[in-house]
Amino acid sequence: MAKMILLLLLLILIGIQFIRPARNRQPGPFPADISQVYALPSGVQQLLQQACYDCHSNQTHYPWYASVQPAGWFLQQHVSAGRRDLNFHEFAAYSSKRKQRKLKHMREQLISGRMPLDSYKWLHPEARLTTVQRDSVIRWIDSVLQ
Repeated sequence: MAKMILLLLLLILIGIQFIRPARNRQPGPFPADISQVYALPSGVQQLLQQACYDCHSNQTHYPWYASVQPAGWFLQQHVSAGRRDLNFHEFAAYSSKRKQRKLKHMREQLISGRMPLDSYKWLHPEARLTTVQRDSVIRWIDSVLQ
C-alpha cells in the first residue's frame, strides 16, 4: 500500500511538471518605463533593476528553479502580484496621483524593510540592499515627491 502511494505521488510530481505558468518576458523597449517619467540617477536605476524589476516589471529573469513545479507556480504568483501592485515598465501610464501614491508606498516598503521580500533576497543576494543603497533610493524618492 505504501509503495502504491509513493508511486502515485511520484506520478503526480512528474505530471505537474508539464503544467507551466506563462512567463513574464515581454519584448522591449518599454516607452512607459519609470525612467521616461523621472530622471533616475544611474545608481538608483541599477538598484531598482537588480532588486525590484524581476517582480515589478514586464521582464522577469527566471532562475532555474522556476522550471520545477510547484516552485514555478509559487514564483509566478509572486511576480503577477508584484506587477499588479507596481510595474516600473508601465509607470508612465499611471495617473499623477497614482504615481505619487506608488512612490510613497515604495518609500514605506524600503524604510520598513518589507521590500524586497525576504524570500526573494534569500535566493537573490544582489537584491539585498545595504543601508547606503536603500537610503539613496529613498533620497531619490524624496526628491521626486517634493
